[in-house]
Amino acid sequence: MAFQYWTETAGHGAWREVPEPHADVSAGQLRVRTTATAVSRGTETLVHTGKVPAAVGTLMKAPHQLGEFTFPVSYGYLGVGEVDEGPQEWLGARVFGLLPHHSHHIVSAADLQRIPDDVPHHRALLAGAVETGLNILWQEPPRLADRVAIIGAGMIGTAAALLASGMGLDRLEVLETNEDRRELLAGLGLTAVHPEQAAGDCDIVIHTSGSEPGLARALEIAGDDGTVVEASWFGSQAPRVPLGADFHARRLKIVASQVGQVAEGRRARRTRAERLQTALRLLRDERFEALLTGQSPREELPAVMDQITSDTELARTTLCHVLTY
Repeated sequence: MAFQYWTETAGHGAWREVPEPHADVSAGQLRVRTTATAVSRGTETLVHTGKVPAAVGTLMKAPHQLGEFTFPVSYGYLGVGEVDEGPQEWLGARVFGLLPHHSHHIVSAADLQRIPDDVPHHRALLAGAVETGLNILWQEPPRLADRVAIIGAGMIGTAAALLASGMGLDRLEVLETNEDRRELLAGLGLTAVHPEQAAGDCDIVIHTSGSEPGLARALEIAGDDGTVVEASWFGSQAPRVPLGADFHARRLKIVASQVGQVAEGRRARRTRAERLQTALRLLRDERFEALLTGQSPREELPAVMDQITSDTELARTTLCHVLTY
């Protein structure tokens, strides 16, 4: 038998047992036997709690999602495994795909990316986060000696910070209220500060905290003519944006960044597959290993989702939680 994780109703997920699928090799299909998946906490919290806005449900649909928003839906997009059925040249290949929490997948070769030999398969689960961080930096590329701040040290913010740390910036600060996360960042050689202690006059501020206070702080520390890149997804929330103070007088700019499309300025010369290949190569950096903050057998995913989407210790400490199969 095979297994699929479904969010049945708001706040309730369960595994469904289904017949084991087999690839039609003659039609070019491959079967992936999953070895691990990961929870993308921000987006999957909105899915788990039923807060995906109906207006963007089609846009936010995962590539291999089963069901429709709101419920029931089988969601997820961080999966690694091995090809055990398919063309000879693919057999045994370690692969990453934008795949939900299933034990097996029937896909085409175009749905998969081979994992580089020197990237461990659990670290490869971070390809989605690194791809998002790469897209953010493509959206509003920092220049040499720029002053950059990143607000929110979740999986996306930390991935973006690690990528930006090699760009020759004059200053790179990560703003985070969680002391444990600030300590983790410091161990990676990054400057992490409480938002109240942040330096101002930034050329670019990248906001990934998904919080109203974080967005307000981003506007406060952006310098005159500066840019705030909004990379959070608020779902059905409607955050208040403080535009009544000096937003207009200082000629600030807010730019949206969303990974569903390659960032403007690169879109004509990079495909989404090429962007994902780049992300997997960037994961050769061993510092990314620190983003893997927890691991559970896949059977515990319903309980893990309950904890990650509530005010629990796991929710406060999780960057990337891995499910093993």
